[in-house]
Amino acid sequence: MNDFQIPSSIIPTNDNERIQKLHTYDILDTPAEDAFDKIAILAAQIFNSPIAQVTFVDRERVFFKTNISPLEATEIDRKDSFCSIAILNDDVTLFENVLKVPELATNPFVAMENGIRFYAGAPLKTTEGLQLGTVCVLDTEPKQVTQQQLKMLETLSSIVMDELELRLATRKAMRTQTDMMNRIVHDLKNPNTTISLSAELIKRKADDPKIVTDFADRIKNAANGMLTSLNNLLDLSQVENGGFRLNLQEVDVFQLLNVVKKNFELLAKQKKQSVKISCDCSTTILADSVRLQDAFENLLSNALKYAQPGTEITINVSIVNNQLIVEFKDQGQGLSEEDMGKLFTKFAKLSAIPTGREHSNGLGLSIVKMLIELHKGQVWAESEGKNKGASFYISLPIN
Repeated sequence: MNDFQIPSSIIPTNDNERIQKLHTYDILDTPAEDAFDKIAILAAQIFNSPIAQVTFVDRERVFFKTNISPLEATEIDRKDSFCSIAILNDDVTLFENVLKVPELATNPFVAMENGIRFYAGAPLKTTEGLQLGTVCVLDTEPKQVTQQQLKMLETLSSIVMDELELRLATRKAMRTQTDMMNRIVHDLKNPNTTISLSAELIKRKADDPKIVTDFADRIKNAANGMLTSLNNLLDLSQVENGGFRLNLQEVDVFQLLNVVKKNFELLAKQKKQSVKISCDCSTTILADSVRLQDAFENLLSNALKYAQPGTEITINVSIVNNQLIVEFKDQGQGLSEEDMGKLFTKFAKLSAIPTGREHSNGLGLSIVKMLIELHKGQVWAESEGKNKGASFYISLPIN
C-alpha cells in the first residue's frame, strides 16, 4: 500500500506476455461503455474523488477506457502514468500525498498547476496473474483513506476483469457461431449440388437401369450426409444449452455395431473397402442406443472416408478392467503429432484428406467425445505416424 517502493524500471519482466494478453481482449481504442463508466463513477463516490479511471497499460501508452476527469483525454504516455507503477504491485498502490514521494516529483501531472496529490490504483489481474491496467482514483488534494475503501477498490477491479472475460467469451461464441454457419452453408451446398445433378442425369438416362441405380445411390448418400451434419449440429446445440438427455437402456453393442456396418455397406462397396467386426466377449451395457449409434457411425464414417480404397477397417471389441473397449482400426493416412493435439475439438482440420472426395465439417470427432463422455466413458486415438494407419478407441463402463 503506502510503503510500496517504486522500482528503477517501470517495465515488468513479463511485459511482452502481459501486452499480448491485453491485446486478446480487444479493449484498446474502444469507445466508452456504460458498464465501465459506472464502475469508475462508483470508485469516485467511494473515495469522494473528482477523478476516476479504468485504464489499460499498453506498450508505450496508457489507454483510458473510462476517464471521469476534467482532463479530456483517452490516453497518456506510459512513462507519465501512475498506473504504469500500479501494475508492478500485486496490491492496491496508494500515494496519500504524492509530494512525499521523491520519485514522482518530476511527473508532469504532479508539477502542473493544481497537480495530482493523491492516487490509489487497484490492478486488473488475469487468472494467470498478468496485470493489464487499473481501476484508479486521483485527487488534487492529499487525503487519507480506510482499508475498507481500498478493499472496495479491489472489488471494483475484479468486476472489471469479470466484464472483460464476459466480453471475450461472447466474442468467441459469436465467432464460433459464424464459423459454424459458414461451414453449414458450405457442407449443405455440395451435397445439394450432387442431388440436383444426379436427378437431372436420371431424367436423361431413365432407360438405363444401371445409371439410374448409380445416381439414385449418389442421391441417397448426399441426403444422408446432409442429415448427419444437421443431426450433429443439433446434438451439439442441445448439449451446449443443457437440453441433452440420455435415454438409458440395455444395449447389445455387438448388435449395434452390425447395424452400423450394414448402414455403411454401400459407401464401403463404392470404395472397395471392407468392414470386419471382431468380438469374443459379452457386449451388453446400459446406454442410449441412438446416441451410441451416432458415435459409432461417426468413427466408422471417418475410417472409411480417410482410408485408401481397397483396404479393410477392423472393429475390435474387448473387455479391459471392467470397461468395454471398442476399437476402430484403419489402414489410412495416420495421424501426425500436430493432428493428435487437435483431435476431438470442434472444427479441427487435420492433415488427412478424404480419399473419395467426401466432405467434412470438422464436428464428427467432437460429437463422438461429447456423446461418449455423457455415457461416463472415454475416447482417444493412437497412431504410429503419417501413412501408418490409426486406431480410435471408445471405452464404456460395464454396469
